[in-house]
Amino acid sequence: MRDLYPPIEPKRIGYLEVDGHEIYFEESGNLKGNPVIFLHGGPGSGTDPKHRRFFDPEKYRIILMDQRGCGKSRPHASLEKNTTWDLVNDIESLRENLGIDRWVVFGGSWGSTLALAYAESHPKNVKGLILRGIFLCREEELNWFFKSGANLLFPEEWEKFIAPISPEERGDMIEAYYKKLMSNDRKQAAYAWSRWEGMTVRLEVDPEFLNYFTEDIHADAVARIECHYFKNKAFFKTDNWLIEQAHHIKNIPTTIIHGRYDIICPVKNAWDLSKALPNAKLEIISNAGHSASEPGILDALIRASDEFSNLK
Repeated sequence: MRDLYPPIEPKRIGYLEVDGHEIYFEESGNLKGNPVIFLHGGPGSGTDPKHRRFFDPEKYRIILMDQRGCGKSRPHASLEKNTTWDLVNDIESLRENLGIDRWVVFGGSWGSTLALAYAESHPKNVKGLILRGIFLCREEELNWFFKSGANLLFPEEWEKFIAPISPEERGDMIEAYYKKLMSNDRKQAAYAWSRWEGMTVRLEVDPEFLNYFTEDIHADAVARIECHYFKNKAFFKTDNWLIEQAHHIKNIPTTIIHGRYDIICPVKNAWDLSKALPNAKLEIISNAGHSASEPGILDALIRASDEFSNLK
């Protein structure tokens, strides 16, 4: 089983100023190597030093960026001018700013959503796609996690998730949480929202990850930005937008990796995407949930990363 590459430090860090936001980015590895951009999840999560380690530092020019309102980007947890299409424009602006012709795009969970939206908008600038834990932000997916589906598998955690919401508002949890998360008194709601996600992300709960995920500053960004995006269906024109636009990327080398027992993003998402991209490689990991850190998923991601390192 493959594991992460050894820890490395960034060779360059900077901020891209756009629309009143300052977007943090960094470069590591071989600055003359094959460029790859890592798109983090959430939306709202941010990057981590471990994310550099999905890539061979001898072969890749590794680029990480914190999306608007996330991580080291400023202002923190901001929803102003914060849509999928703003993020797509930020990725393209960063590519131009760094003087990159074409790059590999690597994204998991919400990062897979954003990777698809970017690639479908700028297919000529993408040489390969590595996608994990597919999320298409469709009504059926949001209903599964926030209405009926995941709650049947985690009833004890669901009770904690709905606790901050009055019984008469529980028919639409996203709308109910949105009202709370847009207020100044949102700490309890942000914690409950982030805890629900943190408790379901792996086959077995990782206490260290859960503690990080529910820290006040992290929970605030994740809960607010996720709820903002989900209320607005990721700002897509139709419910099945990413599948409908998949023909734009049919010739881009693509690997899709998904855990069989992914509670947050059901494996049907990956199946539907693979049907729209018949040339893509689909790898369903039989003993994994959603997290990139689960051994089977991590092994598949590193193998895909190594395979794509020599793409021209």
